[in-house]
Amino acid sequence: MARTDPDAAVRLDLNNPVFQENLLTLEKPERLAALDTLGKLRRMTWNQVHRDQGLKWEKIVSVKPPPGIDAIYSLRITRSRRATAYREGDFIRLLTIAADHDEAYGRK
Repeated sequence: MARTDPDAAVRLDLNNPVFQENLLTLEKPERLAALDTLGKLRRMTWNQVHRDQGLKWEKIVSVKPPPGIDAIYSLRITRSRRATAYREGDFIRLLTIAADHDEAYGRK
C-alpha cells in the first residue's frame, strides 16, 4: 500500500494519454484555467487539497475503481469542468477532464 501522508506535497502525474488529449483540446481560456489549477496543486499539500473549497476533491462512489486503485476522485479543474484522478502515494494521477459535471461521476 502506498504511503498517504496528509502533509506531503502533491506531486502531479499528467502522463495519462486520455487526460493529455482532454487538456490539449480544451479551448484556450479553459486550457489556461486548467493549467492554473495544476500549478495550484503543485504548491499544495494533500491536507490542503482535501480542505480546499475551490477544488472540491470528492470521492466518486458511482464508479468502481480498477484493481489496485482504492478510489477514483473528482476535482474542479476549471469553473465548468471536473477532472478525475486517483491518489498513489504522494502522486495525483490525473485520468480525464470531463466535458460536463455528470460525466465526471459516471452518469450521463
